[in-house]
Amino acid sequence: MPDISQHTLLWLARTQFAFTIGFHIVLAAFTIGLALFLLVLEGMWLWRQQPVWLQLWRYWSKIFALNVAVGVVTGVVMEFAFGTNWSELASRTGAVLGPLLYMEVLVAFFLEAGFMGVMLFGMGKVRPWVHLMATAIVALGSLLSAFWILAANSWMQTPDGYAIAADGRFHPVDWWAVIFNPSFPWRMAHMVAAALLGTACLVAACGAWHLLRDARQPAARRMFSLAMWTLLIVAPLQGVLGDLHGENTRDYQPIKLAAIEGSWDPPPPGAGEPLRLFALPDMEQRRNRLEVAIPHIGSLYLRHNLQGTIHSLNQYPADHLPWVPLVFWSFRVMVGLGLLMIAAGVAGLVARLRGRLWYARGLLWLMVAMAPAGFVAMLAGWLVTETGRQPWTVYGLLRTAHSLSPVAPGLVLGSLVMIVVVYSLLFGLGLWFLLHLLARPPAEGETGAMPDVAERIGAGVKGNGI
Repeated sequence: MPDISQHTLLWLARTQFAFTIGFHIVLAAFTIGLALFLLVLEGMWLWRQQPVWLQLWRYWSKIFALNVAVGVVTGVVMEFAFGTNWSELASRTGAVLGPLLYMEVLVAFFLEAGFMGVMLFGMGKVRPWVHLMATAIVALGSLLSAFWILAANSWMQTPDGYAIAADGRFHPVDWWAVIFNPSFPWRMAHMVAAALLGTACLVAACGAWHLLRDARQPAARRMFSLAMWTLLIVAPLQGVLGDLHGENTRDYQPIKLAAIEGSWDPPPPGAGEPLRLFALPDMEQRRNRLEVAIPHIGSLYLRHNLQGTIHSLNQYPADHLPWVPLVFWSFRVMVGLGLLMIAAGVAGLVARLRGRLWYARGLLWLMVAMAPAGFVAMLAGWLVTETGRQPWTVYGLLRTAHSLSPVAPGLVLGSLVMIVVVYSLLFGLGLWFLLHLLARPPAEGETGAMPDVAERIGAGVKGNGI
């Protein structure tokens, strides 16, 4: 008979961690994308010397400060979760994961936090090149933070460069292989692109909203234009990165890919893998219900031919499978939104070439509706990655059920309830402030102190030959 309390503890611990990281990953990705966006805005200001770029920088720097303030709080809890709910994972993998997480704090977080004060409060008080450098270092810090976190997560997905001692603990034997494990390059590139797309969708929505109210606003035009260029370039690139990441998953995590495709049994010889547009995976009967599929198309993107096949779910024991319905549908949400972002980027290019980018109301309303699309797609991709790895914390080596702390389920439930309440209030308040700030066009409230700042920066630019 299964241990009900152990199953309850496992479900509660996983739910708590999923809820915590679900909030944090959105805020962290927005920090990456917005830091790079601010760097572009400041670079344009120094290059073109047009006040509108400074307006936009000041406008979005307030959003950045708000996002960091909320994001730091949501990230702290996860660090404690390793000791409170996942002590066995921490004990067995601490020699590998500990230094990676330490480097994230030492190199990335301190670097980012150390220069953030100069970036947010130094405009007009330090030389322009110093301020630009501070902005660049904050952006670099956010990327380095993602680097070390994704190195740790990727190692858990595709472990390499380790040895397992007699007591079951993992020890690093090749740090280069640990960090640059087989899935890390694709996961890093995929995540940075996702952060850019999530930020671009939100910036485009903000610009579109203000253009719908007044199409003559210079600041709204520029933010919308930059965001649409980002979608046009990065969204197709993300499709290529996703394909390369999928090939890596096919080679190193075949069960996850089978769950993504909803492939329970191998196709008949010569038939190839179908593209399943719709299905209701049934975990008990180990098959799909109400399946709608296009023959051979799956092989085209999985094997780049019309007859290639992949591993199937029924080739593996039931206790090795993730919850297939969640993996299957999360992947389709991610891909569907990705295709929508590609279409939006192309539509923006067509409107731009026709000279109608600021006045295409259909496109503007579409982008307002797509404000959360990038981050929703990113969350769906995270669900595919993390739930598709189950039932393992270290893929194929350490089960999630064996990674738990020996604590009572009631204690985890109590902390889960408190986290849900606090996070909901914190995120709700942050979202209210965010919408309040975005509802005002950049020109409002940004011009009061701007002449003095502009004069100082302009004088600094001339004096330094920039």
